[in-house]
Amino acid sequence: MTVPRVARLDLWRGVLLLAFAVVGLLLVYPLYNIFAASFLDNETGALTLANYRRVLGHPYYQTAIVNSLVIGLGGMVAAVALGVPLAYCVARHKVRGRAVITTLAILSLVSPPFIGAYAWITMLGSNGWLRGFLSDLGLELPSIYGPLGILLVFGLKFYPFVFLLTVGALNLVNASLEEAAENLGATGWRKLRMVTLPLVLPAVSAGALLAFVLSLADFGTPSILGRGYRVLSTTAYNLYTSEIGGNPGLASTASIVLIAISLVAVAAQKRLVARREYASALTRRPAVRSLEGVRSWVVHGLCYLIVGVSSLPSVVVVYNSFRNTSGPVFKPGLGLDSYRKVISDVPDAIVNSFAFSSAAVVLVVGLGTLIGYVLARRPGIAAGALDALLMIPYVVPGVVLGLGFVVSFNGPPIELVGTGAIIVLVIFIRRLPYSVRSSVSILRQIRASLEEAAINLGASPSRAFVKVTLPLMLPGVLAGAMMAFVTAINELSSSIILYVGGTVTMPVRIYLAVLDGEFGTAAALSTVLLVTTGVAVAIVLRVSESREGSFV
Repeated sequence: MTVPRVARLDLWRGVLLLAFAVVGLLLVYPLYNIFAASFLDNETGALTLANYRRVLGHPYYQTAIVNSLVIGLGGMVAAVALGVPLAYCVARHKVRGRAVITTLAILSLVSPPFIGAYAWITMLGSNGWLRGFLSDLGLELPSIYGPLGILLVFGLKFYPFVFLLTVGALNLVNASLEEAAENLGATGWRKLRMVTLPLVLPAVSAGALLAFVLSLADFGTPSILGRGYRVLSTTAYNLYTSEIGGNPGLASTASIVLIAISLVAVAAQKRLVARREYASALTRRPAVRSLEGVRSWVVHGLCYLIVGVSSLPSVVVVYNSFRNTSGPVFKPGLGLDSYRKVISDVPDAIVNSFAFSSAAVVLVVGLGTLIGYVLARRPGIAAGALDALLMIPYVVPGVVLGLGFVVSFNGPPIELVGTGAIIVLVIFIRRLPYSVRSSVSILRQIRASLEEAAINLGASPSRAFVKVTLPLMLPGVLAGAMMAFVTAINELSSSIILYVGGTVTMPVRIYLAVLDGEFGTAAALSTVLLVTTGVAVAIVLRVSESREGSFV
């Protein structure tokens, strides 16, 4: 007996309504309050444009805007400069240890950038061991503090976006097009510039966009390395902390400007890609060439140098966690003093991080899987609108959303500020798109006819989903859950706004420890985060390999 179509639709209409309610309450409502607060006078509550006139017209804030653009564009350029050559070398040449290179790039990508900032301070700070070593050789390096240090961290942190996307695109280029260019006399650099790179421009630009938006939104790195180098993310945070108890109008205005810059970047990338047609028939895959002699040494050296330098901060952090310390000074010898101090002094940070992240991931997977099903199997105007709304967390900085939660949930009818629940919810709504996107991707590889057959045999829509579709989705769901967990447990930007003494998390505690010069504590907690991240990534890679085709 066939289940009536109306009954089938009612089940998923409920999911759609729930999704809109959650996204409306936890995303649209806080951002609306931020937007509204930017037009209110802090003292009188009257409508005004004074906040925008001050942020856009005062040299103090103009400097922060310009610095943010410099950091965003600089991080993007650095990521492209590292990611594109690495992708071309790996995709077009037989590089030994390709799997190791890819794994190290992924680990560099998912580790928190503020840990990299801390590690570079211990290496290239005023008393850094690497700075001292190079100084003995007669090499004096510029200060790690300021824009150069921030760009160093961002370039080494975000290049994997460009690398991973570009590798995939290079593997799909039709070899006939490049051969045709060679037959017309275009070889070497000219062929690469005129044919290959234009064909992979969508992938390169997508990776560059991610690097730009994330560099613009990052709070921890500029705060640790900036030393007075103001950017919008740190400015919004400082404005908020100086306006506690009042209406954070200026902080909200700085946040809106930050979002506007991100949206302009997204629009520019879409316009760039839309100007040309990039699709081609994949009749022949490009050849992977063997290398010999000097070229082999150069290619292998370049690949290992990039991933080696980007992985160096993680190695340094783990090593520092076992060094003996006395306040901010490392002493000779190795031991477990830093770990003992962490366990005795800040165990709540570890417990909170795992508890909050696990709770958020349960919510992310539960709702994200259902929303992914609706988007993939029940397309329509409402589903399209929901899909568009779920793109917002990609471009809204964590500091901004955290500020929105403070403005929105600081009193009746929903009072959450100061509780662990508010951190769980902000992590949940920021990571929800991870599960949705992974669910949509896996559902596109599962034929709907399998589920329809179960319904035609008498199963209810919910039973068909649970018994047939969900088991087939599990690899993708698990991979999405692990990646959501990785980013959740490393969350700093929103947590730094929302935490109180009893809800401090590991990223927040690391950030505070670095500012206070407690480098041993910072190293031990960072190592716990890195090990947790590495285990989660290993699970993702194992799950991806267990299926036909890899999970992206």
